[in-house]
Parts: sequence; C-alpha cells; structure tokens
Amino acid sequence: MLRAEAPPAGSQRFPGLCAISFDFGNTLVPVSRTDLETVVERMTAAVAERCGGLDLDAFRAAWAEERERQFAEEVPRLREVDLDRRVVRVLARLRGMPPPPRTRSWDDDAAARRSTPIEVAFAVDTYSRAFVAVVPPPAEVGRLLGRLAGRFSLAVLSNWPLASTIDAYVEAAGWQPFLRAVIVSQRVGTIKPDPRIFRAAEAALGSEGQAILHVGDDWAADIVGAKRAGWRAAYFRHRQVESPLPASKPDGSVKPDLEIDSLEALESALA
Repeated sequence: MLRAEAPPAGSQRFPGLCAISFDFGNTLVPVSRTDLETVVERMTAAVAERCGGLDLDAFRAAWAEERERQFAEEVPRLREVDLDRRVVRVLARLRGMPPPPRTRSWDDDAAARRSTPIEVAFAVDTYSRAFVAVVPPPAEVGRLLGRLAGRFSLAVLSNWPLASTIDAYVEAAGWQPFLRAVIVSQRVGTIKPDPRIFRAAEAALGSEGQAILHVGDDWAADIVGAKRAGWRAAYFRHRQVESPLPASKPDGSVKPDLEIDSLEALESALA
C-alpha cells in the first residue's frame, strides 16, 4: 500500500516533518467494550453453528480467559498475541482438554489435536469480518487523512493481533488512497514500543527520526516507543474509558512533543 511519491513536507511548529503515523485502536478508531463483545458474540455463534455441540457461554468465558492469559504471557516479551492460537486453546477446552494453571504454559501441540486448521481459519476470519462490520469508522477521520495526505506521508502503525483486519478496515473506510503504509505488529513480529517496529515503519515511509511524528493513546507503546526510536510523538489523551484495549498512563519517562484531546487539534497544531 504505497503512494506513487511522497507529498511535500511542511509544518511551522515541526520543521522538517515529512511523515505522520497513527495508532489504530482508540486513536483513529474508538473501540468500545460493547463493540468487542458484539464481535466475539458473532464469532462464537458462527463457530458454534459450524462446529456443533459448543456451549456459547462457555466459549465466551474461555475466550476471555485465554485472551488475558495471552496478554500476560506475550506483552512482557514484546510479542503480539496470536488469534489462531487462542482459537485452538478455546476449542481444546470446550472439547475436554483442561487448561493449565496460570503458572504453566499450554501444550499447544496437544491442544491443536482437538480442532482442525479449517475450523481455526474460519473462526479467525469470522472474527475479523465481524470487527470490520461492527466498529464504524469515524467520518471525520477520513476527511482529516485526506487533508493531511497533501502535506505528509501517512501511515497506520499499530499493535494488532491480525494485520488483515486493519487492511480490510482501511479499505472499507476508504482510507487506502491517503496512506503510504500500514504497519502492524502481527506482520512485523513484535509490538510497540520495540524499536524494530518503528524501524519497519521508517523503511515503509521512506523517512526516519525527527522527520516522523507518531500519534497514539498508549503512553508506553506509542509515546515512549516513538521517542526512544528518535521520533517526534503526539500523545492523544482522549481515550475510550470503557475500552478493553491495552493501555498505559504517562509516567514522566519521556516528554511528548504535543498533547492533544482530538485529532482536529493535531491538524491545528500542524497548520
């Protein structure tokens, strides 16, 4: 997803700024707890109908527990959670395999014998499609990206367990023409604040260091990560209070170049 050529740079407040990257969840797209619960409900209903004999309440409970387990295990290692693996573990539980205690890891090879690759792929694809259908793109975001794309190279730079979901969302929202790249942790193999994902974004954007401004709502992932990568950073303070997405609060370890409460305020700061 590349633009033919980079637009001219320009910002009085940030001299030399050539590119802007945006976090996805709760920066470009508000993601509420209700939205994600609806996505899971649609996925579980479809999987239960396809596979047969699955208890919906047990499926949802196992999904929530394995989600928490994955975040506890993977995030400290700067690794993205794996939706395929979560589906495998949930189906194994529902088909009689007891989950290990939280102090031990899953035997994923044994768990995989309780499901088929087709079942797992169906569940993940259904989850992805449901997210795109359920979570609406804010109308103002497309207009904002359209205006900024005339001055800067733009990208999505996100921690997300399924890159194809963001690809599909960007296409459905009509944002694709405005973006030079979509960089997602699942594709890169590591999550923000790991410097490697910022290096991958630099390669995709054709800019580096202070020439890039990253906008995000997660302090540790977005602001600390961007500043330690040598970028500029804009802290988006207006976060979904009821969102289940991971987040962290300012700790004073770095200083953002900008603090905003709306994306419109970002555009004003760049005028």
